[in-house]
Amino acid sequence: MSALPHWERGTPAVLVVGGPHAIPVSTAVRADDRRLLFALGPGRETLRRLRGEPRAAVCVLGAGVAFTAYGDARVVAERMESAPVVAVELRAERVQDHLADRRTEMIDGARWRWLDEAGARSEPQIIDELERLGARKAERP
Repeated sequence: MSALPHWERGTPAVLVVGGPHAIPVSTAVRADDRRLLFALGPGRETLRRLRGEPRAAVCVLGAGVAFTAYGDARVVAERMESAPVVAVELRAERVQDHLADRRTEMIDGARWRWLDEAGARSEPQIIDELERLGARKAERP
């Protein structure tokens, strides 16, 4: 399996769970070669579906990167300290690099911004906490 590539902080991704059911996520962070973390609201239908069936895919399309990670997702923190969201980890069993054939390149990713001030303030804190959580999990045997 290929390792998860690196991507710019704040690059939006698409989480796809059983259904199929897809939603954008703005908090995806790389924990290591095989794990990525993201946050979901506790009332999300997506979270309910993941609790029932953990198979999921996360597609990241950003500057210089385009890949889909497939694997099982699980809650690693029911409530994060930085915001009332749930931390979820996807353990990648397979990574499909959509740029591997070198026929195309990603020049840029989706551009977006928060219109809600509270969301704009809390997102950097959520991402920081996810990065710390991912680093702690990697240290454990």
